[in-house]
Amino acid sequence: MADSSEVVRTLSDAESWERLGAHELGRLVTHVGNVLDIFPVNYVTDGESLVFRTAEGSKLVELTVNDEVLFEVDDYTSADAWSVVVRGRAHRIEDLAEREAAEELGLSPWIPTLKYNFVRITATSVSGRAFRRSGEPERYGVSDY
Repeated sequence: MADSSEVVRTLSDAESWERLGAHELGRLVTHVGNVLDIFPVNYVTDGESLVFRTAEGSKLVELTVNDEVLFEVDDYTSADAWSVVVRGRAHRIEDLAEREAAEELGLSPWIPTLKYNFVRITATSVSGRAFRRSGEPERYGVSDY
């Protein structure tokens, strides 16, 4: 039977950012008071931060009330699965130079809606794990006696 160190591996920060950069859809977790919300968003990486676009609405309101967020991206489509969680602070990009730089990132909405607001998540920490998927191991080993 394989031990957990053979099937679950902690990703380095660099490996986590590499995986984040190779994907474009994640889940944003916000919280205001005791209410948690999860929003699917398409994004791009920009160094060690994430940028997404959004319309006026609950995401933007919640981020102005509490800027602490989680952002999760995963890929379970192959035997080499992984998950990365970014903890950070989100802010609407209002500085003109930063907004112009965000426009150059090539971020387009996935659905045909106008999204004028750019939001940057600045990471305070990143953690990732890779998983080797296979069948369930034998639950009860054969006795040695």
